[in-house]
Amino acid sequence: MKIAIGGDHAGFDYKKELIVYLTGKGYEVKDFGPYSTESCDYPDFAHPLAIAVEKGEYNFGILICGSANGVAITANKHQGVRAAIAWKKELAELARQHNNANVLCLPARFISLDEAKQFADAFIETAFEGGRHEKRVNKIAC
Repeated sequence: MKIAIGGDHAGFDYKKELIVYLTGKGYEVKDFGPYSTESCDYPDFAHPLAIAVEKGEYNFGILICGSANGVAITANKHQGVRAAIAWKKELAELARQHNNANVLCLPARFISLDEAKQFADAFIETAFEGGRHEKRVNKIAC
């Protein structure tokens, strides 16, 4: 499984740790940046990640910033992306089960690193239920 990961300066430390964690689980992980804690603009990293997920180059994306709002808004500008913010494990699971989300957005300033790992696992391991949800998901794109 291939996972794209990125964010901004507020998510940098979690991103580094998640790369080690996910690589250790056998996933192929590509770091879309940033590459330091220096202040940066999240769209510069969220757009390339979203494009790669949209093209099918990666199974999933994970974006991490302070609140997760900025990266989610940016990623969701792409037609083939369904980015969801999770601050609870159940939200990561529901994003996959009901919305077939393909990008997980994590708020580094509001969750612990252990929670970030749990939410990433839940997101990656949870399948889309399809069924009644498929019809709804098919109506999302403009």
